[in-house]
Amino acid sequence: MLKRMLRRDGNNTSFTFYDRRDIEKGTDNFRKVNIVGQGAHGTVYKATLDVCGTATTVAVKRCKEIDKTKTMEFVQELVVLCSVSHPNVVKLLGCCLQFKAPMLVYEFVQNGTLRHLLHGRSWGPLTLATRLKIAMDSAMALAHLHSQTILHGDVKPENILLGDRLIAKVSDFGCSTINDNVQVIPKGTLDYLDPEFLNDCQLTKKSDVYSFGVVLMELLTGKKPRVKDRKNLTLLFQQLLVSGSVTLHDLLDPDIVDEGNMVLIHQTVQLASRCVALPGETRPTMMQVADELRGFLNQMLSRSQLPQEIQGLGQIQMSYEMIDIFQGSTTERFTGERRAALSTELAR
Repeated sequence: MLKRMLRRDGNNTSFTFYDRRDIEKGTDNFRKVNIVGQGAHGTVYKATLDVCGTATTVAVKRCKEIDKTKTMEFVQELVVLCSVSHPNVVKLLGCCLQFKAPMLVYEFVQNGTLRHLLHGRSWGPLTLATRLKIAMDSAMALAHLHSQTILHGDVKPENILLGDRLIAKVSDFGCSTINDNVQVIPKGTLDYLDPEFLNDCQLTKKSDVYSFGVVLMELLTGKKPRVKDRKNLTLLFQQLLVSGSVTLHDLLDPDIVDEGNMVLIHQTVQLASRCVALPGETRPTMMQVADELRGFLNQMLSRSQLPQEIQGLGQIQMSYEMIDIFQGSTTERFTGERRAALSTELAR
């Protein structure tokens, strides 16, 4: 069924169907030592598989089993997933459907997750520019997904991977069907979940904006969303902007306080606060968020403040312009068909 739909689509020639034996060999029969990630939706293994005739390190996601009544929805969503092409979205390379549960093969992103970068501290101090670049990359990825009517539904640092030069790549954004009549509860972390979803169980683009706002607060503060005294970052930011009972220096990561960019930091704080505003319809779009973050980075660039690990205006400019290139790349091909909006219930 999937092969037939891919042929009809005609734009997924790079998608590969892997043989069961190749998956077993590449993961060394799913040895625990090869596990690089584990969550509610499946287990991810580091593996070596043939990609375009070359032995390549990839990530193999061993998904949870799929309800047989949702086979068609799963296949439709795979067609959407493999058509997504953006430098800040982890690329789906292929799959293997010869196991009880699907095996999805993704590009391997070598520098771990944003969560590990922020809270593992293996990289040492992080500059404001580095944090803003990671935020901009992630915002551009989400903006592109939204342009394809794809909802992420589980935006959090664990699902933002870091590649060469700390280029952020959003991962784990499918597959689970959400249509106009049935909404499923995401299995993501509650601290990143839009409060409006808890009221009406309707996942929207603005739900992703809320979750991104929490991630942006985490980037600025170096703190996890749930902080001491049962308070969370969104409440602390509200107190900062409304009552003044919390000061900016109380919240910020000490690594960025002394960089002389307090005006820019305050603008970023306001952006994060707008992302988590209620009601949700008042929040900016992900494209607007990406625009503002790019503007912040350009301000730093004009003062030659970009650190070595992310230097290069060409990289920033190219990544941004790729949104416009890719925005219309798959929309027309799915006109007239039921478009899959993706969240987090089935195997990703």
